[in-house]
Amino acid sequence: MPFTSLLIANRGEIAIRIARAAAELGIRTVAVYAEDDADSLHVRRADHAVALKGRGVSAYLDIPQLLQIARAEGCDTVHPGYGFLAENAQFARASSEADVLMIGPGAEILECFGDKAQARQLAERCAVPLVRGSAAGISLEQAREFMHSLGAGAAIMLKAVAGGGGRGMRVVLDAAQLPASFEQCQGEARNAFGNGELYAEQLISNARHIEVQIIGDQQGNVSHLWERDCSLQRRQQKLIEIAPSPNLPETARTAIIEAALTLARAVDYQGVGTFEFLLDADNPQCFYFMEANPRIQVEHTVTEQITGIDLLQTQLQLAAGASLAQLGLSTPPPINGCAVQLRINLERQQADGSTQPASGTITAYEPASGPGLRVDGYGYSGYRVNASYDSLLAKLIVHAGDYATALNRAYRALCEFRLEGVSHNIALLQSLIRLPEVAADQLDTRFVERHMARLLEASHAHRNMSFSLADSSESHVQATAEIPAGCVSINASSAGVLVTLAVHEGDAIAQGQEIGVLEAMKMQFVIKAEHSGVVVRQLADQGDFIDSGQALLVIEPAEIFGAAYHSEESVDLEHIRADLAEVLERHAITTDARRPSAVAKRRKTGQRTARENLDDLLDANSFIEYGALAIAAQRRRRSLDELIEQSPADGLIAGLGTVNAQLFDEQAARCMAIAYDYTVFAGTQGVMNHKKTDRMLQLAEQWRVPLVLFAEGGGGRPGDTDFVGVAGLDCHTFVGMAKLSGLVPLVGVVAGRCFAGNAALLGCCDVIIATRDASIGMAGPAMIEGGGLGSFTPEQVGPSSVQAPNGVIDVLVADEAAAVAAAKQYLSYFQGPVADWQCADQRQLRSLIPENRLRVYDIHRVISTLADTNSVLELRSQFAPGMITAFVRIEGKPFGLLANNPAHLGGAIDAAAGDKAARFMQLCDAFDIPLVSLCDTPGFMVGPQAEKQATVRHVSRMFVAAASLSVPFFTVVLRKGYGLGAQAMAAGSFHSPLFTIGWPSGEFGAMGLEGAVRLGFSKELAALQDPAERQQLFDKLVAKAYENGKGINMASFLEIDAVIDPQETRHWLIRGLNSTAPAPVRAGKKRGFIDTW
Repeated sequence: MPFTSLLIANRGEIAIRIARAAAELGIRTVAVYAEDDADSLHVRRADHAVALKGRGVSAYLDIPQLLQIARAEGCDTVHPGYGFLAENAQFARASSEADVLMIGPGAEILECFGDKAQARQLAERCAVPLVRGSAAGISLEQAREFMHSLGAGAAIMLKAVAGGGGRGMRVVLDAAQLPASFEQCQGEARNAFGNGELYAEQLISNARHIEVQIIGDQQGNVSHLWERDCSLQRRQQKLIEIAPSPNLPETARTAIIEAALTLARAVDYQGVGTFEFLLDADNPQCFYFMEANPRIQVEHTVTEQITGIDLLQTQLQLAAGASLAQLGLSTPPPINGCAVQLRINLERQQADGSTQPASGTITAYEPASGPGLRVDGYGYSGYRVNASYDSLLAKLIVHAGDYATALNRAYRALCEFRLEGVSHNIALLQSLIRLPEVAADQLDTRFVERHMARLLEASHAHRNMSFSLADSSESHVQATAEIPAGCVSINASSAGVLVTLAVHEGDAIAQGQEIGVLEAMKMQFVIKAEHSGVVVRQLADQGDFIDSGQALLVIEPAEIFGAAYHSEESVDLEHIRADLAEVLERHAITTDARRPSAVAKRRKTGQRTARENLDDLLDANSFIEYGALAIAAQRRRRSLDELIEQSPADGLIAGLGTVNAQLFDEQAARCMAIAYDYTVFAGTQGVMNHKKTDRMLQLAEQWRVPLVLFAEGGGGRPGDTDFVGVAGLDCHTFVGMAKLSGLVPLVGVVAGRCFAGNAALLGCCDVIIATRDASIGMAGPAMIEGGGLGSFTPEQVGPSSVQAPNGVIDVLVADEAAAVAAAKQYLSYFQGPVADWQCADQRQLRSLIPENRLRVYDIHRVISTLADTNSVLELRSQFAPGMITAFVRIEGKPFGLLANNPAHLGGAIDAAAGDKAARFMQLCDAFDIPLVSLCDTPGFMVGPQAEKQATVRHVSRMFVAAASLSVPFFTVVLRKGYGLGAQAMAAGSFHSPLFTIGWPSGEFGAMGLEGAVRLGFSKELAALQDPAERQQLFDKLVAKAYENGKGINMASFLEIDAVIDPQETRHWLIRGLNSTAPAPVRAGKKRGFIDTW
């Protein structure tokens, strides 16, 4: 062994187990114990023991003190066991810095699996199935929204982000239970792990808990030691574990183990660890990764029994550098029989199935023994139980040839197990393993809860195979102290350490007065006087461990005149405590009112501040800001005060609010807004604002919240110092933004300069709204010059005069106020219909198409007349002007509109127009917005010049995009409907739309009339030598073709569905739309993404 002395940073049975394993390998062990834990048996089982300063759990969490003891005792290794610091990455790093090897995986793996969000991300990358879950660190409201999103009748599981072992976990079956469960989970998680953050997962109602024991060496090899079934739980706390799972189908066993190995290999797992899964009991081929515990498990014992492998020794040997091959573990050993572990807890069972830690003194402790029996525990007769610690006293492990024999052996062993003086759960375990469903292995994780009443009822029906000294199951220190006649006692309401006692013999006390404080599980409980009177006897002192119900004081009741104490405090609701004042001040510093010089700079350029833009975008009082207290990651080069002053919110203002709530309900009005603040380091992307952006994008994805991004800024920030790494190219911001494409509407808004990383995020947006002074580019002037590409001003790099005609900018506006107005209008089409609308006199449509078929007309006037008044928002108006793409409303309902523009190329569809139309179809289809196409085209643009633009590929995008549509599509032929171009405007075929109708001015043909005549009658025309005669024949043939291709004739052959009076167009569109089924509610994306081009 390369190490010789081991500090055991734990207590109780696991500390004893570690000491035994180390001793057999010739390693000296040093135990530690808190001031109130000196009587715990682990103190005697190690070679040496050292007292910790402090009481309760906190003493075992004191990292500096533990490492100081390790150094002082010459320990080169520390074993954290399970619980306490076993999954604490900070402890792993501190140990490494102190040259003390912590037994277990490295800090990076502890962080990965300690943060349940990171663990879920790993599973996603490894394609391991997951139940639907929320982001980490959710609020109560977000938990409520997540539960609602699962649909009626769905249930969720609240879980602590950090830690495990069932702490900080609650099943929530009804939304009404959520507030109380959320608060309980937060408090439990904060106490157990120092982190109260929670996340939620969809509850698999009939699930089994299957976990895989993983082992890995330092040479990169990973193997397994089979699985355990931990389905017998009480409120997510395991009671009984079984190895192997008795009736697990072999295919499911193989798949789950392979999934565990895949995850372990992905992180190069070293040491022992457990990967936990939920198995759908109704469909055993369906399983879901739950979490990984990178440590030794409480239930490691059953794996040891069926494999013959000492997992603690294996853990130490792997840490010493041994390979799996050297240990003979390259392949898993064969399974030998069945093992069952039963957790014996010291607890008081309540009638509702809940428990409380028991206290008192163990008066008899005689574990069962014999073949196939093993007990890991730390109890002994005379041990006074400290309720400040975990209630687990001992683990009864039973090994037999099969499951049925193991259960029978376990039941008899429980009957023989003598434990007196303190309440325990042996009778509950006896009742549980006697149930026929348990014998038949018909189990799931909520089995115990469902049958709790049945279990409690049967708890007195078991045979006791030991002599008992007393019938009482629990000895209290003194709840029944002798009370003199006429006096009463004041008793402790719970067990714990008496931290303070503010009164003494002779003191007068008033009813309701605070007289002391008890501390248990790192929480303090105030003791209040139940009666007024004079203290005649003090029965406890500060520092004493107090049992629940123990008498603390004896008082002689009396009226206390003139007492200054009032049982009801009056609270000044306007009072600001110091901690709140600090928070309010930090928030105030981030506001425009406290940053006059920054505001002045924006005024100088004629621009608004980021906060002013958000105030304009979001409805009044709807914004909640995330990460407002963030500052730049530059603490190594600037003071904290400087950073608070100079980098409020680290230059990124982000949060949730509503947009257009006066028109739409709260759900539809939801909106996330992210705004780079150009007054903070030129709106650059720093370490912390990247982290904030990642958080927001994750929330937008999880909750499907539309996003508005104000993207003004200079890209990556080179001045941040507080990070570990080289280039930061492993950040998730850009993939996080890209993943939102097609999931939620993405609106990009930019005024001023937007370069590099800011521009990359902007380019992922569905729509880009820019002011005329905007400059947008993939690098700013400094990077361009640094690359040897010339020297330019910011205004010369991607100005709007370039980016609007080339199609980068969708909507070009005068200023930020107009940009925000456009963003709100754009979002409205995705929010739903509006009730209040008006439209022009539709009879005007009859005359907007000239009778002269060669005369150009204004397509924009047709659109504005057809659509509701002021409802048209055109996109990319300066790009590919031959194709109009716009959002409109008809009778308040949103539509996407495509239209040919006869004023450009006669309405012919060129390469750019094909791109523009195809992308717009994708956008509308992704969000279930119906499409109306106003067709007036002679076809696709042709000729040598057109082919230089790759027209074949570009215009064919319209066919491919249209073939993938599932939204209602309507085609109205205004005039020309010729050839492939007309088919493209009709989703690929005149029979692809819900209807294809024409106006009286409509004309149709397989190709343009003139071209068709010249091609079809070339010989006849060539035979005429007189140009006038030739022209006369040509005009005659064109006129005949026109008559043949009139809409009425097309309709008579059913190639189109109708020719209508133009004023009836709106009626047709609404009737058609109302005839379709509503779009289904979607849990995810409809389309993989929306093409950025």
